[in-house]
Parts: sequence; structure tokens; C-alpha cells
Amino acid sequence: MNSKRKKIVIIGAGPAGLTAAFELSKDDRFEIIVLEKSNEIGGLSRTVNYKGFRMDIGGHRFFSKSDVVLRWWEQFMPAEDVALGQEIDLTYQGKTTNFTFSQQNSTDGNNMMIRTRRSRILFLRTFFDYPLKFDFTSFKKFGVIRLTRILMSYLFSKFSFNKPKNLEEFFIKRFGSELYTLFFKSYTEKVWGVPCKEISAEWGEQRIKKLSVRKAIIHLFKNKGGGIAQKNIETSLIEQFLYPKLGPGQMWELVAEESKSNGVKIIFNSCVEGFSRNEYHLNEVCYTSQGIENKIDQIDYLLSTMPVQELIKGMNDVPKNIQTIADGLIYRDFITVGVLVRKDKTSLANKKDNWIYIQESDVQLARLQIFNNWSPYLVPDDDFLWLGLEYFCYQNDTLWKLSDEEMLSLCETELLKLNLIELDGIKDFHVVRQEKSYPAYFGLYKDFEEIRSFTDNFSNLFLIGRNGMHRYNNQDHSMLTAIEACMQIKEGVFDKDKIWNINTEQEYHEGKN
Repeated sequence: MNSKRKKIVIIGAGPAGLTAAFELSKDDRFEIIVLEKSNEIGGLSRTVNYKGFRMDIGGHRFFSKSDVVLRWWEQFMPAEDVALGQEIDLTYQGKTTNFTFSQQNSTDGNNMMIRTRRSRILFLRTFFDYPLKFDFTSFKKFGVIRLTRILMSYLFSKFSFNKPKNLEEFFIKRFGSELYTLFFKSYTEKVWGVPCKEISAEWGEQRIKKLSVRKAIIHLFKNKGGGIAQKNIETSLIEQFLYPKLGPGQMWELVAEESKSNGVKIIFNSCVEGFSRNEYHLNEVCYTSQGIENKIDQIDYLLSTMPVQELIKGMNDVPKNIQTIADGLIYRDFITVGVLVRKDKTSLANKKDNWIYIQESDVQLARLQIFNNWSPYLVPDDDFLWLGLEYFCYQNDTLWKLSDEEMLSLCETELLKLNLIELDGIKDFHVVRQEKSYPAYFGLYKDFEEIRSFTDNFSNLFLIGRNGMHRYNNQDHSMLTAIEACMQIKEGVFDKDKIWNINTEQEYHEGKN
């Protein structure tokens, strides 16, 4: 090993960590070590394999407005049935995409499929399209009285809340109080476990961006050209996406293998315990692996995707105010229950939905995935629907502490209550619990800029990814933060503002090609 190579430690083998590992592995100036807490690849974007039935934890549509990300994915998994240099139509309106695939198809099954997105809301036991479509079908479901309330409250909202102070005001300003109550309030409060008025409006700005009633109406009549990037379409209105045949983990397993072939070392089951530092330079990472204490010293750069709260906790001599803010950061935890249901025992058998948002206040279920509709390759038996029932909670909640059998009982009770299955329709199930899935925009998040300022002072520390930045990033945003950090390390020119600016503007930066 060349002693002059710079030593880089990456914490986490999710999309951000693995993107960074691969990007840096192409430069022989670096020695790269990835510390992964679990024994799996992909982090929040992994695929769970249960008896051949695969689960996408949280659901991951592969789309981006960044050509950098699209090209990055393409090098590992070309789009299925797309020949070298061919332009393809990925929209409903017959307009050819501006994205040209440059690589020949894979012959080993490592392909991306072109999928049509469909999501709906279940409210009052009726299905409504999501994003909401203001068409005759929706008007009929609303009824005259409710439709009048929607229109009046929307018009009134234009004169309310010049600058929304919280998420409830954001929703009302954008959609009106009636639509907020009908289609946003219950689901959002299930996700976060607190009233919308206690959540920062910044969450809405980041996740919903420019989506509004006006945009949704215009979208009905607009030619939706622009290809899989769909650059002229709001993210929430995206209609098509790419998807790996075997789920998102297939992509990240390929990236991990390629990175390892380039010399990257990935250490699984490694729990980072702490860091040693000299002023504002991190020198050493301490971690335990299989009960054995280890350390990596003389590090040159550290890229962290671990939760900010844990990162700060592991540092010595942290200012009291920074430690207090970190301790006050809140994370929402997540349970997915894979439920295998006989098709003749469920009303969902012919539904085309990827997701169904459960806006019903009489059940705890927040969202339901139909894995068959993400990819038929996730489900090896065509006689069954493979459902993903999603519940949000905290680790000290009763829900989190339920046994697997108790979770199954809850799922069956709620599916029956919603008239989605019949008795004795469930053949098998699998429970997956995911800690710290969603960094929250409440608690002491309002003071997060102080943590950012503190960590930015470390010359060799880069925070990337969702939990690394305590930001509700999509998969492609997390990748872009990693790509930008790697570019700065390679060029030796540092501007951490460029990393933090990704996914903060309405049209986020694509970075350099």
C-alpha cells in the first residue's frame, strides 16, 4: 500500500456513501474505507429478500432532473430494450425524450425498467388520484357541496399567510383549508406523529416545492414531453420513472461490487463509536465490529452519512450549545410489513397503484405499496399480491415494540376494516423495522444552522446524504451531495455551501458533468 495515498473514511453504505466510494475509487490517490453499521448494502434504498419475495423499503422511484445522476445510473444499469444511442419515448403524449442512452443493454439482467407511476389516496373508503386531478371523475367523487368548499377555501387561501410559519399554514396557503383537511392532514400527522402546525414550513418547501392547485390543473392539459428527466414537470407530478428489476438494492449492490473491485474496503457490522480530533480536523475513527474495538487513524477525509445526532455525540469537546441542539434533533422511525395475500382474497388484485396513501383516521396504516406494480420480478408467484404496509412511529412507542405476530394481527385487522382483503387471505408476512428513516423538521431543528456552522469548520469533514445532513433528501439529491463532495476533495477546492445548496432551491443544482 502506497503510504502517500490519502486515507478516506466513508460512514454508511447507502446511496450517498456508495456514490462517494465509487467516485473516489476511480482516483488512485485515495485509499477508501466504508464503515457500514448493518450487514446489508443500500441503507434506506436496500432491497429486502424474504423467501424470494423482495421488498422496497419506503419505495424508490429512479428519476432525476439531473443528467449527471441519469448518466451515473446508466453506467451500472442501462434501460431495458434501449439500444446504443437510441432516443426513447417515456411520456404519455408521444413526444421523444431529450435523454439519449449511450450504453448497450446489459445481458445479465441488470437492467432498469421503464415504469408508469400511479399513486392514489384512500379517503372515506374512496380512491382519489394523487396528485389530485381536477377532472370530471374527481368532481363527481367530491360532490357539489364539498367541491364548492374546496374552491371557496382555495380562493380564500390566496389572501392568507403571506409567509407560512408552519406546515399547516403552508398546506392551507398552497391548497386551501378544505383540501388540506381532506387529503394532507391525517396522512402527514401519521408520518410525523405531531400536529402539522408544529412542523416547519421548510418541509413543504422541500418536498412539495411548486406543486399547487394551479399547477395540477395546468398539468392536465400540458404536453408532458421531456423524457424520464421530465424537467418541466414538478417532482410530485412525475408520471414515469426507471426501476431496477429486483428493486433499488440491485443498483447499490452493483455499485458496491464495482467499488470493491477498484480497491474500496467495506466493513460490515461496524458501529462508529467516536472520533478523535485536533482542533477542527478529525484524525481518528473508532468503531466496534463483532464486539471488537477497532480504530482507523491518520485519516485525511471523512464523509459521513450517519445521523448528525450520533456524529456529534461521538465527538469530544463539543460546545454545550451544539450538543444540546444535536440531542434535540428528532427522527421518525418506520415499520414495513410485507403481507402476502391471495389475489382472489383482495380487492387490490387489479389495481395498478405503486402506493396508496391512507388518509383514513380510524387506522394507523399510513401508506400501502403493491410490490407487484413496482416490478413483477419482486414477486415470484403470480397467484399472490405482495403488499408493503407502512407504519410510522418512534422507538419508544407501543407500535415499535409490538412482536412480529402482533404487527401481523394489526395489519390484518386494518386491511379488513378498509375492505381491502377478505378473511384468511394472508398466507405469509415479514416485518422490517428501520430506525431513523425520516429526519424531522421540528424539535430543535430550528437551530440546526448552528450545527452546520460547527461541522463546516472541520477542514476534512463532509456531511452528505439524508441523515448525514438531517435533510429529507430524495435518492438523487443524496447522490448529488456525494458527487459534489468528491469533486471538491479531488480538486482540493472546498466550498461546503455548494453541498448544502443541493435540494434547497426550487430547481436544484445539477453539478458539473
